[in-house]
Amino acid sequence: MTTTENETATEVLRPHAEDAFAHELKALAAADDRPRPTRWKLSPWAVSTYLLGGTLADGTVITPKYVGPRRIVEVAVTTLATDRALLLLGVPGTAKTWVSEHLAAAVSGDSTLLVQGTAGTPEEAIRYGWNYARLLAHGPSREALVPSPVMRAMAEGMTARVEELTRIPADVQDSLITVLSEKTLPIPELGQEVQAVRGFNLIATANDRDRGVNELSSALRRRFNTVVLPLPATADAEVDIVARRVDQMGRALDLPAAPEGLEEIRRVVTVFRELRGGITDDGRTKVKSPSGTLSTAEAISVVTGGLALAAHFGDGVLRASDVAAGILGAVVRDPAADKVVWQEYLEAVVRERDGWKDFYRACREVTA
Repeated sequence: MTTTENETATEVLRPHAEDAFAHELKALAAADDRPRPTRWKLSPWAVSTYLLGGTLADGTVITPKYVGPRRIVEVAVTTLATDRALLLLGVPGTAKTWVSEHLAAAVSGDSTLLVQGTAGTPEEAIRYGWNYARLLAHGPSREALVPSPVMRAMAEGMTARVEELTRIPADVQDSLITVLSEKTLPIPELGQEVQAVRGFNLIATANDRDRGVNELSSALRRRFNTVVLPLPATADAEVDIVARRVDQMGRALDLPAAPEGLEEIRRVVTVFRELRGGITDDGRTKVKSPSGTLSTAEAISVVTGGLALAAHFGDGVLRASDVAAGILGAVVRDPAADKVVWQEYLEAVVRERDGWKDFYRACREVTA
């Protein structure tokens, strides 16, 4: 990266993984003496180390990008080293997009070959489109063709990403079948095709609890090896995830360091886990669950918003009053049913909990 590029990267609100962690990827590449699949920047061992974290022989610390079972990451990396595509499946907040981006960055050095799935994603986003000025002037030609990220990945032996696959209309989804099974993308207008070169693979993500989605056809699902990303198994693990991501986001936004608000992070995570699971941490009290997912990603958002409040309208230290409004917004999605669930939880659980009086008062204030 040139000096100008480095200066630009420091101004980017959210750098791509390969830019934000370029020093770690460079250190791993230098220390990596294991076999690498064709066109991979790192070996499978090094990719796994990049995701899970570790310390290299030269003392370089590789920060964890994913906190969870090691075997999940190893299976995901191994899948990419074969000719099967990878489907990361899980509820919101299980780091599917985060893992997808970092896998592509470590494997191909480029996480930007991305198709963002929506209800309006057209087939051209997966296959190819046309420069209509050239098409009208000179007719169909390779010069007039606009390659999709998937086509580029096939031609260059890179890793393509498709986010929210089940959001994409079923007929558009199925345009991936030939790509994944035959490793070719026909261009009938030209009587040509693009064949995938070694190194090509595809990572897709999907939410298994979303409503109004398009189920994958059995033919397409067979082309993927599915890896389910679970919610954090313990409160400590979830606190660690939230604290790490908030710290990264906070540095980009010039917000106070997250460790100063670790107590509030733990309280936010506790509230989310109890409402999500329908029972308190001690297993003694059952509680009703609201309509929202209360994911780890939402906890990160609540804490980041709280840090911004603390920085701009407080003393820079995260307190209960800074996160209360964010928690209310995350929990009460249905103004009628969810508000009742939240008020019952406040009175039956939070009010009686030792050391939570300030939290109770702050939440009552924004709930009233």
